[in-house]
Amino acid sequence: MKITASVLVILGAAALSAQQAAPKQAAPSQPPAPAPTGYKDTPKQAYGKWLIHDDDRPRPAVVTPGPFVALPAPADAIVLLGPGQDLSQWQMTQGGGPVTWPIADGVLSSGRGMIRTKRDDFTDYQLHVEFATPTEVKGNSQGRGNSGVFLNGVFEIQVLDSYDNKSYADGQASAMYGQIPPMVNASRPPGQWQSYDIAFRGPRFNGTTLEKKAVVTVLHNGVVVHASDEFWGPTAHKLNPPYEPSNAKGFIQLQDHGNPVRFRNIWIRPLKDLD
Repeated sequence: MKITASVLVILGAAALSAQQAAPKQAAPSQPPAPAPTGYKDTPKQAYGKWLIHDDDRPRPAVVTPGPFVALPAPADAIVLLGPGQDLSQWQMTQGGGPVTWPIADGVLSSGRGMIRTKRDDFTDYQLHVEFATPTEVKGNSQGRGNSGVFLNGVFEIQVLDSYDNKSYADGQASAMYGQIPPMVNASRPPGQWQSYDIAFRGPRFNGTTLEKKAVVTVLHNGVVVHASDEFWGPTAHKLNPPYEPSNAKGFIQLQDHGNPVRFRNIWIRPLKDLD
């Protein structure tokens, strides 16, 4: 058979058509890039020599806590999350509707969107929170068991799986996020129940003038990690925004950060005014 130029053109067109018709192979999926363990491009902290989320800031030393002991609510406490399926104390932060986080047998699992207490006039209080990060470890740094407990809605005590997990010091579990790291890392292994016991006094204002900063003492799994430490201002990622008079009182908020975290046995009791 004599192959002419026209035949070659026909054969080439047919091959091209077949190639275009063939199903395209999906590109192999790539694992997500590791989360940063810290930053060097952030502003300097309001007080101190470190940058916010400074990757060079020394991480807290590890201290193994004692056995977990559940702490029942005292008689004068408001039970925010107890046995059963009662979420009557909570609402979604956006929209104020019913909580969509799943709950079973008194254990609340983080879902899409943040939740907050319906009551929004807490000022000075003792707060007890029990939480557990996922048993199956996925991710690293801030992408691993990340959530948060927000005091007065704006001052965050960080929730994170900080067991053998390198991340920036002011973002560790129990850190005053973006500001003051915990004195030590008292985290339990992934999946185990942990506790925060928080004594908080909100800021004081005279009109719009700040007279006293918010002060917090935190025990993580029974270990003191903050002792009357002052918040420099509300919590923000890579920022330290200034105080506002609205910070003087507020709600308790639990954060959705895209990681599954469980909560249970949450209660709060007012503290008397120092005066």
